[in-house]
Amino acid sequence: MEIKLVISDPSSGKAHQFELKDEKARIFLGKKIGDTVDLTPIGFPGYKVKITGGSDKDGFPMRKDVQGTGRRRILLSSGPGYRPREKGIRKRKTVRGNTISEEIVQVNVKVIESGEKSLEELRGG
Repeated sequence: MEIKLVISDPSSGKAHQFELKDEKARIFLGKKIGDTVDLTPIGFPGYKVKITGGSDKDGFPMRKDVQGTGRRRILLSSGPGYRPREKGIRKRKTVRGNTISEEIVQVNVKVIESGEKSLEELRGG
């Protein structure tokens, strides 16, 4: 299992990408959008993050309001998953549920608590 972890840091306004493989990636299995995760066991001491979304192996985005891990075709009027050109337009689109499974390849998170070292220092080291 391999996950691309995209960490957004509101204090600096930057996003950082990290590749997580096997055991490190399994920390996210079964978690839902909105859950908080402590990143200390995977090499980010002191960092706590909130899951904000992600996408699966085929590029379908995760949605907070769709339960489970599977794909669903739902009627959308706004994102994630659809951006209408005009007001009032709706369209049926395929999206992924709000729970992280083996098929998810990208997980987006937002920093809630920072550690002593910055993400730039952790990335280099």
